[in-house]
Amino acid sequence: MTENSVIDLNNVTVAFNGTTVLENINFSLDVGEFCYVIGKTGAGKSSFLKLLYRDVLPTRGVVRVADYEVSNLPDNKVPFLRRRLGIVFQDFQLLPDRNIYENVAFALRVTGQKNRYIKQRVLEVLGLVGLSHKRKAMPADLSGGEQQRVVIARALANEPRILLADEPTGNLDPEVSASIMELLKTINNRGMSVLMVTHDYEVVRRFPYRTVQIKDGGLEDIKVI
Repeated sequence: MTENSVIDLNNVTVAFNGTTVLENINFSLDVGEFCYVIGKTGAGKSSFLKLLYRDVLPTRGVVRVADYEVSNLPDNKVPFLRRRLGIVFQDFQLLPDRNIYENVAFALRVTGQKNRYIKQRVLEVLGLVGLSHKRKAMPADLSGGEQQRVVIARALANEPRILLADEPTGNLDPEVSASIMELLKTINNRGMSVLMVTHDYEVVRRFPYRTVQIKDGGLEDIKVI
């Protein structure tokens, strides 16, 4: 891993039950870079993401993320890796029985942060996503776009080095999708590395960044027209 990269995959192959999903993948993401990952359903995008937070191990090759060699990382070190990653899910995965403040605070409590810092940090990230005024609301009281903003706030709570976004606009209408992309753009402009998996080619065209495509088990940089 170079000084300028936060993710490096070198000759990575992933196979399940004899079926190769990814083959000899090489990829790097620089500090502060924004990159899309596109590809058809079943192409291997989910496996690619799971490699990064060690939910999947490579069959061959080396995966390095945020100064960790993930491919050889002991189980007891995995939580430390994941604290350096902020993960945004398409289906939100908010805790339905807790208000917005507590949903974000939960991410900090599990890492053992003190209450004073938790309060300060929760209000800070909710302010960043424009939802500090909704901190006492329940998830069910929020729109889909607002829930996704909460997910982003929660992902940022532990000050990760990389934001991994898995189809963050997948369940949203175009106008709301654009507002989420503007937020991700702002976060990236503040120095955060962002890796976003998406099917939404309109978003890729409207907010152009480096784009890689997973196809037939391989990965390559492409231009989306």
